[in-house]
Amino acid sequence: MENNLKIRDALENDLPQIIEIYNLAVPQKIATADLEPISVESRLGWYRECQSAQRPLWVVEIGDRIIGWLSFQAFKKRAAYDATAELSIYIHTDYQGQGIGKKLLHQAIEEGPKFGCETLLALIFAHNQPSLKLFDSFGFQQWGYLPQIAVIDGVKRDLVIMGLHLC
Repeated sequence: MENNLKIRDALENDLPQIIEIYNLAVPQKIATADLEPISVESRLGWYRECQSAQRPLWVVEIGDRIIGWLSFQAFKKRAAYDATAELSIYIHTDYQGQGIGKKLLHQAIEEGPKFGCETLLALIFAHNQPSLKLFDSFGFQQWGYLPQIAVIDGVKRDLVIMGLHLC
């Protein structure tokens, strides 16, 4: 399958497939703090922010089917944090565990400096062991731990901040 994978910049007409993948994560309750599915319309502003040369949104596809995506997002919208980006990775449930997240994260680390990134962050729920293992395998370290910061289905959840300096 690896030879059939293509990573490219997202286009606005990819947004329905991007949101479909994101919404598949909502009922799993390990990758997003959204408790209900979101709409394409609600994410248009986010998509447009990701169109900057500094904070791209990539999709990974097989043929014409988008099976995952990665976004670089501003950590904080203040100038002192301009060299820091927060990464988000979502893979379609049919393709999880097949190395697609690794391929996306590897490319993000390699190309991050091209986008002015010196530091990459990931905010991951502590019970999301697959994501924690993925980022750990690329040298990300735990830089923060926020206990019981989210409530999902009545259960208090912890958030781990993982970080990596690129330079």
